[in-house]
Amino acid sequence: MEELTDILVGLEQRINAYKNRLQELEKKRRRLDDEIATIKKYLELAETLYRVEADKAKLASLSTQLLSDEKGARALPVDVTDQSREILLGRSKYAGKSVPEAAYQVLREANRPMHAKELVQRLVEGGLQIKGKTPLTSVATSLKRDKRFRKVGPNTFEALEEMLIHAV
Repeated sequence: MEELTDILVGLEQRINAYKNRLQELEKKRRRLDDEIATIKKYLELAETLYRVEADKAKLASLSTQLLSDEKGARALPVDVTDQSREILLGRSKYAGKSVPEAAYQVLREANRPMHAKELVQRLVEGGLQIKGKTPLTSVATSLKRDKRFRKVGPNTFEALEEMLIHAV
């Protein structure tokens, strides 16, 4: 009987030691996860800043390109539109926007209904990354669920006016 008690006490001590070690390791993992998340944010920021600075240099060299006219070659600043500048700088026209927000902007600018396929094309051209295996389905589903849009045909949507959205 005494031998059984010794075994139980020994097992209980091991269990407590394992529990303590597990708690220590879980705390360490949480600290490491927090540190990894912070480092990822800093890395992303540094990479973005690097791209912006590199693109600024490209833009500066483009602005001093030689343009030809009938008198011959001479240095003129290149007229870079805002949209071209955004593309050159690697910035997304739809940076920080969700699929519905960006699609709403596209539809409002176009001022006409669009098929989801055309929307996907414009969103991707604007630099938006659409998650999901089938971007077309992802966009169509997002718009069906959002009250800012009305389905006017198969996978074809229009943006509702601001006043109509608030009335719904």
